[in-house]
Amino acid sequence: MSEMSSKPKPAQWKLALLLSVLLIFAAALAGCGGSKNADPAAAAEGGASESAAAAGTEAPAADPVTVKLQLKWVPQAQFAGYYVALDKGYYEQEGLKVEILPGGPDIVPEQQVAGGTADIGVDWVASLLTSQEQGMPLVQIAQIYQKSGLVLISKKSAGITSPADLKGKKVGNWMGGNEFEVLALFDKYKLDSNKDLKFTKQGFTMDQFLTGDIDAASAMTYNEYQVAIENGVAASDMNIIDMNDEGVAMLEDNLFANKDWLADNKETAAKFIRASLKGWKDAIADPESAVDSVMKVAEEGSTTRDHQLKMMEEVGKLIEPEGFDSAKLGYTDEAAFKQTADIAYQFGVIKKEANISEAFTNEIVEMASK
Repeated sequence: MSEMSSKPKPAQWKLALLLSVLLIFAAALAGCGGSKNADPAAAAEGGASESAAAAGTEAPAADPVTVKLQLKWVPQAQFAGYYVALDKGYYEQEGLKVEILPGGPDIVPEQQVAGGTADIGVDWVASLLTSQEQGMPLVQIAQIYQKSGLVLISKKSAGITSPADLKGKKVGNWMGGNEFEVLALFDKYKLDSNKDLKFTKQGFTMDQFLTGDIDAASAMTYNEYQVAIENGVAASDMNIIDMNDEGVAMLEDNLFANKDWLADNKETAAKFIRASLKGWKDAIADPESAVDSVMKVAEEGSTTRDHQLKMMEEVGKLIEPEGFDSAKLGYTDEAAFKQTADIAYQFGVIKKEANISEAFTNEIVEMASK
């Protein structure tokens, strides 16, 4: 046989090549477990994953869950933790898209949350108790401020060194739901607000105090007290009556949710709490940076950086008081909640004693801590 006659003819060569390809394909199927019982969906998913990996890409992430937070008041350091969490991406890391809705004099957070305009709200506990009694489906899911920031301040020239000295004096408060700690203080010292002293409505500025129109003014440690100092009244020239020291304090800034929303969104709520508490821890540790976040959203000309910085420092003392276990950040203390509810009931804020077991829950904070 000559060399030319030993080479395969073209038709034979193509047939051999086809058989080789078929054998390789069959071997590949056997290696992949390609049987009639194989799950085609799983095979397709595996193929897609391999293709994505080969292309250096990942499967698209799920869309973030939107959570709307309704504040009690306008943007300020009182709410810095939420702005810090937003700026630092803590909500985004939890798969959330958080919208922070500013409050104001015409906005009631409980109504916003009950009506579905917001998912979670910030307010004082007494206000929440009132709304719960009115039938709004709301429940407290975290207590952010562990102490009351309300104090009565007076110039030393007024001679008010203790609550008993309020007798015969003119005492101011903003009223509208802010007066009950002061009324509880009067009651403790057997002072009749209609006979023993003059209890009067106080404006939202400190003008009445500064001009001497009232002897003792209500003030938040993080706001009005600082305003008095900024206007020339030295701290050393003032006497302070602290509601916490007097045992008549009521819990203030909390977080609450609509029960119906919460029933379907416990994990989302826990993620929100977890990210918010991280924001608050950072804000307390670094007030300067926290104020940066606040000033970006504060209405231009409405405040100063110095005022917000002092507010942040004082707010930190209420959220994480001296000696407080930081692991309990966000938890609702039942005794403190009951004291608030008892004062609210005593002075007619609520007509019936609050059902403590239904008014708040620590379940969401516990979920957030895991």
